[in-house]
Amino acid sequence: MAGKFPPWLRRPWASGETFGLTKGIVDDLKLHTVCQSAHCPNIGECWANGTATVMVLGNTCTRNCTFCSVPSGKPVFDDPSEPKNVAQAVKRMGLNHAVVTTVVRDDLPDGGAKHIAETIRHIHAVNPRTTVEILVSDFHGDKDAIQTVLDAKPEVFCHNIETVERLYPKIRDRRFTYRAALDVLRIARNTNKHTIVKSALMVGNGETPDEVRATLQDLKDAGCEAVCIGQYLQPTKQQADVEEFVHPDQFAEYETWAYDMGFPFAVSAPFVRSSYKSELVLETDYAKQKLGLKEASTATS
Repeated sequence: MAGKFPPWLRRPWASGETFGLTKGIVDDLKLHTVCQSAHCPNIGECWANGTATVMVLGNTCTRNCTFCSVPSGKPVFDDPSEPKNVAQAVKRMGLNHAVVTTVVRDDLPDGGAKHIAETIRHIHAVNPRTTVEILVSDFHGDKDAIQTVLDAKPEVFCHNIETVERLYPKIRDRRFTYRAALDVLRIARNTNKHTIVKSALMVGNGETPDEVRATLQDLKDAGCEAVCIGQYLQPTKQQADVEEFVHPDQFAEYETWAYDMGFPFAVSAPFVRSSYKSELVLETDYAKQKLGLKEASTATS
């Protein structure tokens, strides 16, 4: 175990009127957020800035990763109005960039791909100037399911590698594999030329810097264009222990490695999460040129 939090991991809790308004929108539309379910340390800042990352397909995951506090079990959620409600939440929050994530739904034939695609389309229809990032599961490698999501034209397609290959058996559900995660990114990059392909990984689980470097290279080779690296923080006592609090200097070195490998976008810092300030990837010249964006998004996520 890593022990007490170091100074760089201490931050004030944000609240205030905007925080309450954000929570009110989420509650009113009966939406789930990864901010709440995953006990994200950035929830205070993000909600105080008027944004939240919605989690579709319910609040129960069919897989059980040891680092994740999202409830695991047999899902009972089935809300056909959710895509419309998510689009309304984006409108009411006034987001220029919306991030949507999902639980894993192995119980559904397509893993929930059609529902996810419908959510993306509703967001774009109700908010024509809003860009969308979707964070998905591996769909058991089902190319048709992945293509269904891509056909909805999200500006950013994200599937998180989460950790280095050696630690997969320790912190990931056995149905996830490192190579399958790379395959999802490879499929997305090879079958869609108008979406930024993104991934993220946590550090502090016992990996070595050399393993992080190797993972970055694997992501680059798979076609990943944007990568995020952040500190793993134990959501509750039921999740895996933190093995190390990685120093900010090491995070800076990881970011340098990523750019040296040729990633168009990389961000690495203790509080980085794949959905945190995710609009920054679309502010790069690379993304603007690839997606034909006339101006960068300004709302935080």
